[in-house]
Amino acid sequence: MKLVTKLGSLLVLGSAVLMMLGCVAPAAGDAGQTSSVVIAVSQAPGGVYPGEEWVWADRPESLGWSSEKLAEAQSYSETIGTAAVMIVDDGVVVDAWGDLSLNYHCHSMRKSLMSALYGIYVDEGAIDLTKTLADLRITELNNPLTQTESRATVADLLKARSGVYIRATGESWEMAELRPERGSHPPGTFWYYNNWDFNALGTIFDRVSGEKNIYVAFQERIAGPVGMQDYHPDEHYYSYEPYSMHPYYGFNLSTRDLARFGLLFLREGRWLDRQIIPAEWVAESTATHSETGPESGYGYMWWTGSGGGLFPDVHVAEHCYYASGYRGHRVVVLPYLDIVIVHRVNTFEYEDEVTSAEFGALLWRILDAAGEEAIGEPPFIEWAPGERLTGGELRSTLADAELRATAQAMETIARFGVDGDLRILIGGEIAIEGTWAIEGDRLVVDAPGIETGGPLDAVRDGTQLRLYEPSGILSNTFEIVGEEMSEDTEP
Repeated sequence: MKLVTKLGSLLVLGSAVLMMLGCVAPAAGDAGQTSSVVIAVSQAPGGVYPGEEWVWADRPESLGWSSEKLAEAQSYSETIGTAAVMIVDDGVVVDAWGDLSLNYHCHSMRKSLMSALYGIYVDEGAIDLTKTLADLRITELNNPLTQTESRATVADLLKARSGVYIRATGESWEMAELRPERGSHPPGTFWYYNNWDFNALGTIFDRVSGEKNIYVAFQERIAGPVGMQDYHPDEHYYSYEPYSMHPYYGFNLSTRDLARFGLLFLREGRWLDRQIIPAEWVAESTATHSETGPESGYGYMWWTGSGGGLFPDVHVAEHCYYASGYRGHRVVVLPYLDIVIVHRVNTFEYEDEVTSAEFGALLWRILDAAGEEAIGEPPFIEWAPGERLTGGELRSTLADAELRATAQAMETIARFGVDGDLRILIGGEIAIEGTWAIEGDRLVVDAPGIETGGPLDAVRDGTQLRLYEPSGILSNTFEIVGEEMSEDTEP
């Protein structure tokens, strides 16, 4: 994090950091305690890098952070199902909790790992982004590609813009539900989060890279050079399904190893005195090539965002990016703050999930602990301005009311009928229909396409109505349309 109080961390965090900050390594298997063994700092012109072990600050305050607010962030994470967190500031661990050495399943974070590998082999000339599927003889055994589909390039696949809409190994039911009709979009013209593209990239890599497989290549070109502590290529394997010739290439990585991966990208692909991934590829792959929402986007298998578009209910001042996996696995890189945050959930257990809104609230708490101020209003009901509505007040407010969502690229209107019917209009068109009701002092919504954690609390501040999940985090903010402000309300 770039703070004047750190006196230029690239100068301070050299050999003198051991005396000035008392940096020590955590005891094995216990992120909450520190050992008495001092770990040498690996210093390079680009900043501090971990050696065999990570460098830890003895106190977050020495790097401009608040211990008290980090403790609040940890406490909050425990209420939403977080398994592990690691926060790295300029190459130094500020705080962490959970099992940092356990190799959790990465799920879709595998795609960002593959993107990094592609950058190396593209730079060396082994992979040509302009080659088409026809050039590379990529097809499907049961569903041969059409001539149009075969014109998709490697670059199209990296951007999830192939135009190939075929059942793929490892795809979720959401992917299947949202899959466009086959042949509906030519290559390069439409973004769809497509496991077929991602899996086919694995097949292409194995055919043209000259490596034994993806996992050996990752060990030799990335994991080994950056000193990953828990990665073992022989523990990984491809998964096949009879309906596709392109396998799912899963990865299992620990929290502390993913933090090294995030730091590698934060440092523009450089590790100490070695350029592991070309800096041009880091910039190109983490740029926004497709807009997926307001201030949100997708690069080469990296998610991107700025302002309020990175995660719900938290504001970032500049362009940032992250790798994302099923049920809440994330590696978040905040270049303008020199911060990497790794978040894990125990997806070995089905019930564990941290939603984007829950993670956004956690990120808000972490950045608040870093001393950042322009991160938006606190997305927690205990800090909400206004008055929490009773059931009667909420019913009278909503019955026959029209609410407009704020901070959206396209206007969203919610119409609450007197008889309990609900219509959501997006861009002037009815997009969702369902029902609403009041249970106790909370709002219950039943409509396909709207998911909540349960009944919603409501807080009113003038003509603004905020709805909060049962966990106490902000679900959405609406403006009550057409309601006159009282004479006592300031404009």
